[in-house]
Amino acid sequence: MSFEGSTLVDWNAFTKARAELGAGFVRILGYFREDGVKSVAAIEAAMRTQSAVAMVIPAHTLKGESRQFGAEPLAALAEAIETMARDCVERHDTPATAIEDIVKLRPLFEQTLALLEREANPLAERKQPAAGFGRRPMAGGFGRA
Repeated sequence: MSFEGSTLVDWNAFTKARAELGAGFVRILGYFREDGVKSVAAIEAAMRTQSAVAMVIPAHTLKGESRQFGAEPLAALAEAIETMARDCVERHDTPATAIEDIVKLRPLFEQTLALLEREANPLAERKQPAAGFGRRPMAGGFGRA
């Protein structure tokens, strides 16, 4: 599962969450980092021990927190793992079929988190809109020395 930055995060949902959370946004994003690292590690550990039961809660947590920030591909992958784990619990089966999704989970989480944190960083360089009607031309633009 390879995604480009523009498809890893629904930036409209991210902007909405940022506005709704206000001053607490960066702190909540920090909790997402902490919880996400723990959830991914717990899911990987559950896979190593073949415990579907141990996968359900961390996958559920990662799914919900990812959706809060607009990280839809990560949320969808966590949901797939959660659903598979719940099905395995009901069938009293091992989660062996989840291995492919679990292998994809950590890299997707890390890529997504990097994008979210980069965008949330108040010191991050933002793209300046191109000069157009009603905007001053950028330094060094046409007609400037």
